[in-house]
Amino acid sequence: MSLPCSDQSIRPRKMKNASLPPGVAVLRCWCGDLCKVKEVTDFSDWLGMKFFMCANYEEDPAVAISEYDKPPSPPPLCMYYHWIDTEKPAWAVTEIHERSRRAWNSLFAEERREKAEAEEKAEQERELKEYYAEQHRFFEEMGKKNREEARRMEEQERQRKEAREAERQRKKERARQAKATEEAGDGKGKYPRWTK
Repeated sequence: MSLPCSDQSIRPRKMKNASLPPGVAVLRCWCGDLCKVKEVTDFSDWLGMKFFMCANYEEDPAVAISEYDKPPSPPPLCMYYHWIDTEKPAWAVTEIHERSRRAWNSLFAEERREKAEAEEKAEQERELKEYYAEQHRFFEEMGKKNREEARRMEEQERQRKEAREAERQRKKERARQAKATEEAGDGKGKYPRWTK
């Protein structure tokens, strides 16, 4: 894999120290010093591939506070790098395939989860609509029964009122006739009129 070291667009960004492969001679960078060997750790098309880079730093590295808190290394002095490997090692190919598989599985699992959540939400909305529709039908039926009961009670009250009114009219007529008979009588009836 012969790439020009001046092409900084594909220069690895994440790397670790590595050993020099057997049979490979160490190169010198633009500074004239021997290069150091690095291995790409970034998940990219160059994962696991080794390359030469400048061993000099543009500035002094910061002192590490602890083994677990290491500050990033400063950039190399001359930005020189040269690929040693021409293709990815087998373990890197396997790792890329495995990560891709896990990524796709994760994506499919996320899609299945979102689909299941959407279906569950749709089912809940459907059940809620059915509940509201049932409640609406219940209240409509109760309202209809109440209106029918109110009409029935009004009709009964109207009939009772008419019956009472008819009874009063009958009694009024009877009283009128009795009064007229008494006023028209000659005193020979069962109850004669008293005279002074």
